[in-house]
Amino acid sequence: MTRLDSARRATRHQRQWFEDLRAEVDTGLPLALVNADAPQEIFRAMGIPYVVNQWWASIITAKRLGQDHLRRVRAHGYPDDSEQYNALPLAGVLHPDPGSEPWGGLPRPTIVLGETTGDASRKVFDVWDEQPGTTFYALESAAENAVPANWWELMPHRWEEAIGSDRLDLLVGELEGLIRFLETTTGRVFSETRFREVMDLVNEQEEWNRRTRDLVAAARPCPIEVTDSIPSVMVPQWHRGTAWGVDAAKAFHDEVAERVAAGTGVGVDERARLMWIGRGLWFDLDFYRRFQDSHGAVFVWSMYLAIAADGYLRYGDDPLRALAARFATFSDQLYTPPWSVEWYVKEARHHGVDGVVHLVSDDPRGSWFTTRGLEAAGFPVLELHADNVDARASDPDTLDRHVREWLDSVVAPRAAGGR
Repeated sequence: MTRLDSARRATRHQRQWFEDLRAEVDTGLPLALVNADAPQEIFRAMGIPYVVNQWWASIITAKRLGQDHLRRVRAHGYPDDSEQYNALPLAGVLHPDPGSEPWGGLPRPTIVLGETTGDASRKVFDVWDEQPGTTFYALESAAENAVPANWWELMPHRWEEAIGSDRLDLLVGELEGLIRFLETTTGRVFSETRFREVMDLVNEQEEWNRRTRDLVAAARPCPIEVTDSIPSVMVPQWHRGTAWGVDAAKAFHDEVAERVAAGTGVGVDERARLMWIGRGLWFDLDFYRRFQDSHGAVFVWSMYLAIAADGYLRYGDDPLRALAARFATFSDQLYTPPWSVEWYVKEARHHGVDGVVHLVSDDPRGSWFTTRGLEAAGFPVLELHADNVDARASDPDTLDRHVREWLDSVVAPRAAGGR
């Protein structure tokens, strides 16, 4: 097992940051709970502390507290088998139990921000809106019939062409309303000068992530484990728009570059390169390592570094419109065909993978098209039907058996034939 210094530093930073955040909120500062696909940069520019909903759900699950939190959600009459990833943090306010909360627990947020990507997810956030002292601010989820080819090439500079003016106009108007709401309710003032600085720092950070992604894609053997790349890229992502975020992204890149130059891999004879499509399997992170020794199968790709490389860069003279361009199609890029399918195929080719393990859960849409698109491009796909934070229907032994059988019968012969 390897462990990057950048991953260790990022994890330590996040723990200290959360402790400091709790202390700040105790003094009366407002707190936002924001979805991962929501424009956090406005909060950064206004100095309003925020916690990412899905990050907190991942912490709950990694600490083996997911089932406890789902029971608490169910005890209040809400379903525990739908939108688990979004719903886990609700347990802390529906049924506070500081003794069973990781890191002292999530303080009660004053505002919750999320895009309404479906009826069920909207209902989760409506429950937040019913809590005393908490307001849910909803953003629309728009769509467009026309889909650009190779959107990842257009997005950094030609995003208006890629997304369409109508979608951007809608989200810009909503972001202007969000700024007015935050100024009214928090007393903070939105500074366009400060906002431009934040946007510039984000672009600088994502340029480092793009370089790192390309290093990993080209390297043989793979220089890092996916369990290292996730904290190394995602903790800084939650601190986008800060100098620390840029420095952390650069440090991650430099550490990967050193390993590539030295020909350092993950400590096994790499015989198969795998792609993981889906959210992190937070209840069983050891899953990603278990096939290295037995099959020489290394997960070289997850969406976290890849979407940081391709999904965030937005340059332009109008920073608010550029921010709208960053998030107007964010869910499309990951979950909506053909946006997502074409990108996954591009990334599979870029990384030279021998097979794809595809986590299929209930709420992300488009899984059928993702699997069929990759198979049509010549990549074998194993679908694992499971929820990334709910282990009840997906025990590790069953998942392992499916993967091992697939590696033996499909991937190993293919990889051997390609050498």
